[in-house]
Amino acid sequence: MRFADITGQRDLVRHLVEGVERGRVSHAQLFTGAAGTGALPLAIAYAQYLNCTDRHDGDSCGRCPSCVQTAALAHPDVHFVFPVNKQGKKSGEVILSSGFMPQWREMVASTGGYFSLQQWYDRLDLGRTLRGMISAREADEIIRSLSFKSYESEYKIMIVWQPETMTEDAANKILKILEEPWEKTVFLLVSERPDLLLPTIVSRTQEVAVPRVDIDSLAALATAEPDERKRRNMARLAAGDVLQMRRLIGGADDELQREGFDLFCRLMRLSYNDRHLELIEWADEAAQLSREQQRSMLLNAARLLRESYMLHAGLGSISYLWGEEATFCGNFAPFIGNANIEPLIAQIESAMRQIMQNGNPRIVFTHFALAVSKHINRLPR
Repeated sequence: MRFADITGQRDLVRHLVEGVERGRVSHAQLFTGAAGTGALPLAIAYAQYLNCTDRHDGDSCGRCPSCVQTAALAHPDVHFVFPVNKQGKKSGEVILSSGFMPQWREMVASTGGYFSLQQWYDRLDLGRTLRGMISAREADEIIRSLSFKSYESEYKIMIVWQPETMTEDAANKILKILEEPWEKTVFLLVSERPDLLLPTIVSRTQEVAVPRVDIDSLAALATAEPDERKRRNMARLAAGDVLQMRRLIGGADDELQREGFDLFCRLMRLSYNDRHLELIEWADEAAQLSREQQRSMLLNAARLLRESYMLHAGLGSISYLWGEEATFCGNFAPFIGNANIEPLIAQIESAMRQIMQNGNPRIVFTHFALAVSKHINRLPR
């Protein structure tokens, strides 16, 4: 994967290239950004650039043996670690990333590296209850893999995707090697939620913040749309996210987003009407989702509430809503204002923290639903 394959991010690419050319390659870098911004493909392209034997014009050549192997995710000196699990796991069975490399290569190849954690879990067929993780045994394998000399390239590179899914034991095991790695060893951690990482992990890395993708680069993805105005409008609605732009180009929302929108609509309607018993039923349904699906639903709820607030404030011209979302939020906007927007967002953030800390989802969502109902009714009808 070359930098030329990345959507947008030209300024960040220039920064990364300049660092390599000046010999300023940090041994541990933390790429942070949403899945749709391209943090993972950027990390892979950066790894390819580091070991390319014929760099030119600010990019890897794409043709030397090192580039060919890295692009195929098969370079002996470029290692990948990512959260894994499987249905029917036996007691004591060791599950490592290396056992899922065929699925990983297929996922990266089919998406260009732009995919969410839930999409990866779907590819692993984990269902609604299982989540992937990076275990302590995986941390042992990281240390073992990097202890060998490089096979054929200048740098040994370890790309860790979603390091926030590391167990505490795994995170503690790699602290030493993150602080004092072997010579010419580079860690590239790719995280959507750096706030969930141990502070000791973050303090040992140099952050590479991956921003939202610019509108022009997103609009260029809609090659089948002849109307430039429509292309730019879709790009604006995608809000700097390649995954969202792909959904808009495809003309349909994915199942996860649809389910999240339906849950949000029902929560708001039940809250407005003080249907407390039905709110408890809503909480039971939300509790059945996987942790990642629950997090996605809460993030989506926060987005829709903020957009409703903007409509209430008369800022519809810069709203990022379309279709059924625009219709529902337009009708619901009168009930989201200064009196309740901050408490509502605080309830969402509190529920998200508890869910990510393995709180009981039935208790968390019951409290959340009843609290939302109380805040919705703070505005006059």
